[in-house]
This record gives sequence, structure tokens and C-alpha cells, in this order.
Amino acid sequence: MIGFLIRKIIGAALVMLGVLIVTFLLFRVAAGDPARAALGKKPSPKEVEDLRMTLASGKPLLWGWWRRTELYSSADFASGRLPKGVSSSGDVSFKDEALVLSNDGKVLFHRNFDAPGTAILAKIVVSGSGWWQGDRFDTHGRWETLERSFGAGEEAPPPDAFAISASKNAHALVASAEFFRKQDSPWDSQVVAALEEIVSPRDSFPYVSFLNFGRSLTTREPVSEVLARGIWPSLALMVPIVIGELLGGIVIAMIAAAFRGRWPDHLATILSVVGMSVSYVVVLIAGQYFFAYWLGWFPIWGFESPWHLALPVALGIISGLGGGVRFYRTVFVNELGREYLRSAVAKGGDGFSIYFRHLLRNAAAPIINRLSVIAPFMFTGSLLLESFFGIPGLGYAGINALRNSDLQMIKALVVVTAGVFVVTNLAAEAACAWADPRLRTQ
Repeated sequence: MIGFLIRKIIGAALVMLGVLIVTFLLFRVAAGDPARAALGKKPSPKEVEDLRMTLASGKPLLWGWWRRTELYSSADFASGRLPKGVSSSGDVSFKDEALVLSNDGKVLFHRNFDAPGTAILAKIVVSGSGWWQGDRFDTHGRWETLERSFGAGEEAPPPDAFAISASKNAHALVASAEFFRKQDSPWDSQVVAALEEIVSPRDSFPYVSFLNFGRSLTTREPVSEVLARGIWPSLALMVPIVIGELLGGIVIAMIAAAFRGRWPDHLATILSVVGMSVSYVVVLIAGQYFFAYWLGWFPIWGFESPWHLALPVALGIISGLGGGVRFYRTVFVNELGREYLRSAVAKGGDGFSIYFRHLLRNAAAPIINRLSVIAPFMFTGSLLLESFFGIPGLGYAGINALRNSDLQMIKALVVVTAGVFVVTNLAAEAACAWADPRLRTQ
């Protein structure tokens, strides 16, 4: 048993590592610029810069001295326009996805805010000949990426504007310009920031903290406090639903299996198929309208008393019973055809002994596996249930985070949910191995 658990724990750790890597790639690489996405339309360059520092999204991926900055506006001239903070003078036009400077034509990248003592690295993709912040360049008609750092020093501020101009009677084509700001340490990267969100050192006991996702981008509260506040409403909602669905599904399925081929079995099968076919949203809307709005038996909205949970819990159990009954009935019918149960019946075993001591015990493994799938929702809650009834749980917090582009909260919920699924499945495999020793050898 110990060797079995060690193998499963190692496997769970590898799965969790994979989840963290995928989450990192989604939020750091594939998501583009999360700072601009979170700030919405027309944010100021200083706001984008500050939020990038909070999210660590502008830092190098693995290692490096330079991080993206909005001190000057980076530009990709394939768009055919000058971005905010960039101006031009003289003979300037757009052609072939580039900015064309002719006969002393000039483009200026103005400083967007003050940042004394900051070293800046500029990268430009150019072709032709011209002047770059006072230095001449000539690419002889080829496209080249030129780099230059300036503004370094504790007291030397970056220049007010960064200039690219064409030589007289010559052309210079500028495809793009990017600006980077120097960091204090090359190890200050996105990977390190992601690891520190999972586990980071502390100055006081226990000298380490876990799941430190910083502050919510909308409320500025610590994400850990939002999670701690939302977990109890989610548990109060989902624990009764999971227990009610489990017990109700097992009892109904056992009755259907005991009377298989007769009217109780047919009735249970028809009702379970209907329950699986009706949309979850339809059940919620119809239940809320009929029982809460029209009859007035239950509160429509809120979390002030246990009575506010009665209707959402009942609807949650009803919507999940269909699939549960179908699954458990199949398991029980399969078990009833086994040799050990036929032997128990032939020996004159009573109904309680046959169905609860033998049948239920030997069907424990698939029941535990199904429970491991639905149990994590006790922590994350039901997005629809909490949204329909105004229950301030983790699901409700997740909906608000999506609506407000609160990336820190979304990321925390993704990692916590994945961790709960991994731990729950590990516990389910251990429970199945305890219930069925044959599984330990697999």
C-alpha cells in the first residue's frame, strides 16, 4: 500500500507541475499583454507600466537585464499610423508596412513620463541611411536590427525624445521600434515571478508562504483574503448538493437495479434521462421563477440565512440526479450479474446483506471515482448557481474576475482548482485501493 501511494503521489506531483506550466504559458505567453487587456481602452503609459510591474508581464521570460517599458511608445509601423506619443516632421509617409523618411524627414518618440536614473535600450528595425539619436547608420539597403542604450546613470535622465531621421537626399525605412528598461537583477524574470506566486520566502515564521497571488486588480484586496472569504459560501452550497446527489442517486439506482425490468426501473430510467436532457440553465431559471418569484416560498437573492440556500441546493441536487442515477444503476446492474452475488442469493441471504454488504461494497470503487470528479466543485462552487442566486462564493468571485479582467484572481482560481482536483483524485485512488486491494498491484 505504501509503494502504491508513493507512485500515485509522484504522479500527482507531475500532473500539478504540468498544470502550473500550462497556466504559466497561458497567462504569460499566449495571453499577449495582460496589462493592456486589464486596463481597457486608452490607459496612460504610466498605468500600463505600473500594472506590468505588478503582473511581471514585461519582464524577460527566463533571464535578462532588460524589461519592456512604456517610457517611450513602442511602434510597429505595419499598422500604417503613428501611435500616441510618436510624432513626425518633414517628408514622412507609409509604404510596404514601414515608415518612410526622406530628405531629412524625422520621427520622434517622446518620453511619456519622468523616470530619472533609468537606462534605456532601444531596438529599431531599419533599412537605408540616416541618423539615430545623433549617430549615423547605413544598412546598404538591407533590413537590420540596431540596438543602443542611453540615459544610463544615477542622475542622468533619459532624453525628452528619441529621434530617427533620414539623411539629406536619402531614404530611411523604419519597420518598428521597441524600448526596454534596465533591471536591477537579470534573475528578475517571469518564471521567477510565477514560482514566487506558488511558494515564496518570508521574514517571519514559518519563513515561507504558499499561493501568494498578490492583490486583486479591481478591489486591491489580497487574493488570499478573497479566496478565504469565498470558500465558506461555496462549501455551504456545494456540500449539501454533493451529499444529497450521492445518497439520492445511490438509493434510487439501487431500487431500480433491484426491480430491473419492471416499472420502478423503467420509471427511474425515464426520469433520469429527462433530467440529463434538460439544460442546467433551464432548471435554474424555472425553479427560481416558479418557487421563489411566483410562489414566494424562497428568497430570490442573497446569503443572509440558511433558508437562502434551500432552493439552490434543491435545484443543484435535482439537476445532478439524472446523471448520477444512470451511472450508479449501470454499476449496480453489472455487479448483480457477478458470481458472488448469485451465490449469496442461493445461500438465502437477506436483501439488506445482499445489497448493502456485498453489492454496495464491491461497487465502491466506481462510486468513489465519480465522487472524486464532482467533489472539487465543493471548493470552486457552481458558477451558475452562485451567479443566479447572488451567493458570494468562489464561483461568484470567478465570474466577477472574468467580467473585470482581474487576471490575478483568475490565475489564483485556476491554480487552486487544479490543486483541489489533483488532491481529490489522489485521495480517491487511495480510497479505491483500500476498498479493492486488487487495484494496488496495477
